[in-house]
Amino acid sequence: MNVTNIVCIGAGYVGGPTMAVIADRCPEVNVTVLDVDPQRIARWNSGSLPVFEPGLIEVVARTRGRNLSFQVMAPERLAEADLVFVCVNTPTKDYGEGAGLASDLQHWERSARMILASSKRGAIVVEKSTVPVRTAEAMSRILRGSGDGRQFAVLSNPEFLAEGTAIADLERPDRVLIGCEPSAEGRAAAEALAALYRRWVPRERVLLTNVWSSELAKLAANAMLAQRVSSINALSALCEKTEADVTELSRAIGMDSRVGARFLEAGVGFGGSCFRKDILSLVYICGQYGLDEPAAYWQAVVEINDFQMGRFVRNVLDAMFNTVAGKRLAVFGFAFKPDSNDTRDSPAIHICTRLLAERAHLVISDPQALDNARATLQGLAGTVAYEPDPYAAAQGAHAILLLTKWREYAGLDYRRIYAAMAKPAFFFDGRNAVNPDELHRIGFNVVPVGRRPMFHF
Repeated sequence: MNVTNIVCIGAGYVGGPTMAVIADRCPEVNVTVLDVDPQRIARWNSGSLPVFEPGLIEVVARTRGRNLSFQVMAPERLAEADLVFVCVNTPTKDYGEGAGLASDLQHWERSARMILASSKRGAIVVEKSTVPVRTAEAMSRILRGSGDGRQFAVLSNPEFLAEGTAIADLERPDRVLIGCEPSAEGRAAAEALAALYRRWVPRERVLLTNVWSSELAKLAANAMLAQRVSSINALSALCEKTEADVTELSRAIGMDSRVGARFLEAGVGFGGSCFRKDILSLVYICGQYGLDEPAAYWQAVVEINDFQMGRFVRNVLDAMFNTVAGKRLAVFGFAFKPDSNDTRDSPAIHICTRLLAERAHLVISDPQALDNARATLQGLAGTVAYEPDPYAAAQGAHAILLLTKWREYAGLDYRRIYAAMAKPAFFFDGRNAVNPDELHRIGFNVVPVGRRPMFHF
């Protein structure tokens, strides 16, 4: 099948960047991105994109108005699509059966029914959203329910993007996974999608599997990555008790070729839209099949993450004489990771909420995520200010809490910052991003993660 017309449902962190790169690498293919939020679409059509990713605005500028368009949701746009990507949100359910664990698939099912109602001749439908295993089977049943002869093929093509490096991940992926049904039609559809990716991805990195393996692979990959974060964070607590240094521990472990160094940096915990949601989905799926021990195992990965965030807050209170009431605390970083404006499930949310409950006065600074931070914390009781300039944020502060490892923070003039702070001045480095010895020499009381704190009293 020759694909010339692609439509994507969902213009979020996955749909927008993915479609921009496909349009860039396949200039003869027309790509349309649809979304129900007119404000989001307006931003995709402006110079201020709703998603911050290094390199994204350059790709959009090359393709928008050529073979890439962003439009408010109109079902008739699906009529002539050869291939439809479904990139809608699948958050954790907060109601009914499976609340707090299962994925909420209402947006996904609504998309399937919209495709069925609008497509004239059928289409290849690609699951890009992260969904529970065997979801493609349900989508196939919906699309084939009309019985009018239209041909629909459902593929699983999970995204493996790391926010902050999404464009590099799309342009030079470790792998592209395409799962199809075990039929001639399914394999033909998979080959049509694979042909698009092979325009720029080496053939050996485009993997074709059965659809169930593909769906489970995304949940499994995120669970394994989050497990590594929780493992090193659990060890960081032991390091602090024994005066071992978690950075030295990580270095020693990471040099083992069987382990590797990535995702072994201790910190305040993982965040983002995927890790917690996908692990909880895996917990729920295991429970549905009666696999209680595996469910408890993966649940523990989330619990360690919550423990780490709570432990960071307790360390702040312990160091600052058991009270932060009325004290000005400068929060450096609110995005869940650097080079992203995404604040979804950021550890900063939990930490700031706890500190506001302790009646601290917070001043939040972040290079890209202040608007999202403001929207996230809106309505919480307490004193919160937002300041893009970290020097201004630290003016008169009793402490700095570094929660996101932005490169900018490592290069700040901390002598200047220390001089403008209330004394004694504290620096809680939740990402081990700044040299603690240098900070201590300047005069800070320094509390890293998984390393010996350094006080002046």
